[in-house]
Amino acid sequence: MKHRGAWLVWGAGVFAYMVAVTQRTAFGVAGVEATERFSATASVLSVFTVVQLLVYAGLQIPVGMLVDRFGPRLLIAGGAVLMFAGQFQLAVAESVGAGIVGRSLVGAGDALTFISVLRLLPAWFPARRIPVLTQWTGIIGQLGQIASAVPFAFALHELGWNTAFIGAAALSVLAFVLALAFVRNQPGCTVRAPRTAHDGGSLAAAWRQPGTRLGLWTHFTIQFPGTVFVLMWGYPYLVSAEQVTPAEASLLMTFFVAVAIVCGPWLGSWVGRHPLRRSTMVLLIAGAMAAAWLVVMLWPGPAPLWILMTLVAVLAVGGPGSMIGFDFARTYNPSTRLGTATGIVNIGGFAASLISMYLIGLVLDVLFNTGFSGGDLYDLAAFRIALAVQFLVMGVGVAGILVNRRKVRAAMADEGLHLPPLREALARERRRRREQRRGAESGRESGGEGGGEGTDQG
Repeated sequence: MKHRGAWLVWGAGVFAYMVAVTQRTAFGVAGVEATERFSATASVLSVFTVVQLLVYAGLQIPVGMLVDRFGPRLLIAGGAVLMFAGQFQLAVAESVGAGIVGRSLVGAGDALTFISVLRLLPAWFPARRIPVLTQWTGIIGQLGQIASAVPFAFALHELGWNTAFIGAAALSVLAFVLALAFVRNQPGCTVRAPRTAHDGGSLAAAWRQPGTRLGLWTHFTIQFPGTVFVLMWGYPYLVSAEQVTPAEASLLMTFFVAVAIVCGPWLGSWVGRHPLRRSTMVLLIAGAMAAAWLVVMLWPGPAPLWILMTLVAVLAVGGPGSMIGFDFARTYNPSTRLGTATGIVNIGGFAASLISMYLIGLVLDVLFNTGFSGGDLYDLAAFRIALAVQFLVMGVGVAGILVNRRKVRAAMADEGLHLPPLREALARERRRRREQRRGAESGRESGGEGGGEGTDQG
């Protein structure tokens, strides 16, 4: 432990992030009720989500600069206030415009929270713990999606629109109180945020750092496939194109969350042990995603359930894997601009998700209007062609990773740190382990004769 009280500070921050995810996803379970309340079509209702995501993505860099300037405590509390206002506005809104204002406020408050919670970690925990805690921050935060899917949905159906959304807003009040009571920007900071010298060029400096750009392209490349699948196109693809039952589709979505929870801490631990091989892991995850989609798309007819489960499992790894991008930002930037660098990274995955969601829908519409789909918008062949857009987006991301990894390693070489090829590193690791085993066996053999001298492998 780096400082006393660190777990309490982190716990209050993570609770605020979990509440933010609850507010972010609450509208997703209210589609039927929203259609009736606002007398709106499905396309109009989709604007609620698009605007919310655009506000969230657009604020990432400004929020990063603000957290570097004022510290995470103020922003976490401010985010809770904005989300309270947004959910309360939505509770009383009776027009589409008023509802969109509410969702915009929720998106803004959500944007203030995640970066700020990550910004707490370097101040309160030793560096070796941060990769794992970053993963746990994401995992615990995503439990907010369960809160919106179960208790909020129950309140919505049983108690009505106003009561459910006011109840959701009340969670942000609790997050606000806990943030003020327990969150501190750094040890020894009681109430005021410590004003550090603010670098007016922090955004430019963070962007010039190839490690920041490597983090952005990491998040861009492996976060979006799972996001696109879970938030928009996965369910209609499974039910309408692959012809699985709604119950099986729900099971696959639950399986997605379970895999992400299980693999997240392992990935964080792996990154902590092998910090110089993070980009290799990212490329392996991207390759696995592309291979899984290729198998499904080339399968003759609807894919069997076990193939779809494999696809979902691989896509689920992308969420925890994309958190490696934030570790790049932390590693290659000083603490004075860490929030700015984190904001740059975080915009990557959401930009890729919005681009992919739009392009997939566009291709589906084109194939439908040209008659390729045979009158079925979600025809299996048409859906597979549309989903192939992801290969293009992923290819752009992989190119960005390779270019910036080369620059990062060149900068490391200039500082005297030469990273050997992976093949050589693995061979050296095998030799080291063989030597350790031989040394242990030799020690056991000589131990019966009074013990031998140990060998320091360095």
